[in-house]
Amino acid sequence: MNESLAPDWRLFDPKQLSGRNRRLLHEWINLDQTLEKRNEIEYQIAKRNTQGLPTEYLITYYIYSIQGVERIDWLNQPGESNRPIFASTFQMQISLPINYPCVDGPAEFRFLTHDATGNKIPHPWHPNIRYFGEFAGRVCLNALNTHTSLAWCIDRAALYLRYELYHAIQEPPYPEDPKVAKWVIQQGEPNEWIFFDQPALESRK
Repeated sequence: MNESLAPDWRLFDPKQLSGRNRRLLHEWINLDQTLEKRNEIEYQIAKRNTQGLPTEYLITYYIYSIQGVERIDWLNQPGESNRPIFASTFQMQISLPINYPCVDGPAEFRFLTHDATGNKIPHPWHPNIRYFGEFAGRVCLNALNTHTSLAWCIDRAALYLRYELYHAIQEPPYPEDPKVAKWVIQQGEPNEWIFFDQPALESRK
């Protein structure tokens, strides 16, 4: 669908919707209003249902963060320092399954590792975001319950990118990627590499 021709949330009447569709509209309104003045975060609607309500979003973060380290095989090189490599743009996909927002149909959050043409793109190096393996990019947000808003989750992921929030200790809630968590504890924290400032960003709205 051409996004410029897509219906706006203001055209929907919540009173005419029920169940899942009302929740989808509520999430859309809340997300749009929350991000309206956030220059460092943008959203696009990637998929809609037959009623025109979003079922998949693409979130773009213009946030300076770690995208990897100098040597991925650092675990096999004891004693060697592995400095972080940074990037300033990351993309996260939010998918809402058909049974969302039921407890057995939670929203799925995943940072993209490839663009639409299959080329690799930066994805975060963070203990609560899967970096290695089949599920690379998967985000562990530890959402409180199914009523937690998408906007809350988007903001929490932004805190991850800034390293203002992370869990790297091997105890509940366990980190999503144990290898990244090990780097954070053994190198990132001792060398203060995970404590970095954000460069000034130009307005993108």
